[in-house]
Amino acid sequence: MLLVMGVSGAGKSSVGGRIAERLGYRFIEGDDFHPESNREKLSKGIPLTDLDREPWLHLIREAIEPMASAGVVIACSALKESYRKILLDGLNVSSQILYLRVQESILAQRLASRQGHFASPQILESQLGALEEPDERRPGVIAMDGSLELEVIVQRIVLSLSEE
Repeated sequence: MLLVMGVSGAGKSSVGGRIAERLGYRFIEGDDFHPESNREKLSKGIPLTDLDREPWLHLIREAIEPMASAGVVIACSALKESYRKILLDGLNVSSQILYLRVQESILAQRLASRQGHFASPQILESQLGALEEPDERRPGVIAMDGSLELEVIVQRIVLSLSEE
């Protein structure tokens, strides 16, 4: 199982979807599990609180559990260590975390040009403030420059996962 995480605009959905396709895994888009109240807040640029996020994270976890052993890639911001624990702890499969790190100026450009997404570009600052970067020294954590070309990221991750 692979959790692709990062702030809004990091490329989680594009990268995660492509990796899942390449590996023949199921793909779960975390944004699909947001309740309408979260979507409304995000569309207005209002940051989500831990209380807003907790039920959303549990819904994603419920979706992951029955398919985890068959291979799944999840695109989810998972900004805090506690959020990643909700998603991954206690699953009977090995999991990897791919953290897409992108410079704030690039994220701002991406969000300003993004169309059809419910989240306002105004949430970027609060997401960067809430972000707890995963410890790259920990086994199972891969940090990658999310501003690289999509195919470069996908090739590197697929190769990395196949070497394990």
